[in-house]
Amino acid sequence: MLRIVAASALIGVCLVASVLFQPNAPSVFGHPAHHRAKEAAIAKPGRDSCRWANDLICDEPDIGTGACPMGTDYSDCRHLRAGEDDSCQYAHDGECDEPNFGTGACTQGSDHSDCGDIAWLRNETDSCPTAFNGVCEEPGRGNGACPAHTDRADCLGRNRPMNISDHFFGHDDRVRVPADQAPWKYIGELTLDSNESCTATLIARDVIVTAAHCIVNDAGVNAGAEFADASGQHSARVSAYLIDHRFDIRRFETGTAQDGMDWALLRLDRPIGDQVGFAGVQNLTARGARAATHATLMQAGYAWDTGDTLAGVLSCHMVAIYKDNTFEHQCDTTRGDSGSAFFVRNGAGAFEVVGVDSNFRFTGRGPEVNIGVSAAAFAPYIVDFVAGRSGAPVSVKPKN
Repeated sequence: MLRIVAASALIGVCLVASVLFQPNAPSVFGHPAHHRAKEAAIAKPGRDSCRWANDLICDEPDIGTGACPMGTDYSDCRHLRAGEDDSCQYAHDGECDEPNFGTGACTQGSDHSDCGDIAWLRNETDSCPTAFNGVCEEPGRGNGACPAHTDRADCLGRNRPMNISDHFFGHDDRVRVPADQAPWKYIGELTLDSNESCTATLIARDVIVTAAHCIVNDAGVNAGAEFADASGQHSARVSAYLIDHRFDIRRFETGTAQDGMDWALLRLDRPIGDQVGFAGVQNLTARGARAATHATLMQAGYAWDTGDTLAGVLSCHMVAIYKDNTFEHQCDTTRGDSGSAFFVRNGAGAFEVVGVDSNFRFTGRGPEVNIGVSAAAFAPYIVDFVAGRSGAPVSVKPKN
């Protein structure tokens, strides 16, 4: 669930669910936001001069994001201007495949039958700095303090259709969280040199935890990255990494066998935890399904739709525990939340990481579900990695 590409979703409002300990992870049809190839855009010469042309999202001002001048993003806007159609190769499969509120496999306006009832969410975000304050502040709808299309929850409500892909559980429970308070101050944005980004969390003075798929691609490990804390006052480069040597990104993108390996420990070249602090780590799932599903989780990340500040959920829960070191959860996560930590408060009032957000999957029994990786998968390696006794150095390509 890189911020630019993939992440999780669904089931009902965050309530504790009574579940049995599951022997295996559910069957899956795949991770659609990862494994589907993008539709090839049909470009019109001279009419795709927009910087963001052919990214499947219409960026012209009257019907799109407004990021580009009128008439410069023809290929991405043509379906919307024609009144929408079902030319998407995945049309009529019961799943919306348009960007942002769908899998992102097809151009906006080309999967009308599957996306029609959620089309009102198109190009709407909560990126206004005062989003989630309960006051509509868009021009024409509210007081105009926010740019158009950036105050979605306050202006359009928090209810979400159940067929929305990788986003919420019928209701958006997220709030802005204070970056100067624990546990949120332990969180930061991990930005790769290739410009993708995920969320990561300090668990030692110079060590962060995130998801493996954030730093692994088809070419191998790409750990050249910078971590910036939520306050924006502290940053450091990644100098070493540790992942499960069995993690295979191609298998991860097409099935469930790799899900429990989707974690990464990253060492920083500066101990910024000395300034902002860091969370502990607890193997909550080892206490059994009852204890795990009754614990109150907290989570926040840098989601694609909330701008550059942290937003998350103050109370949500695990709903099923699996033997491959994964769990199903009901926290409102989406693309960009990949690698974000799930916290619990311990008996002493301190905060501990019990897992990281990984992906979403289809079970074949209804809507997709959110999957997290339990701390059980990475906790055994933390002491040695923090002490510098394990991990591989980051290889950085020389600049031209």
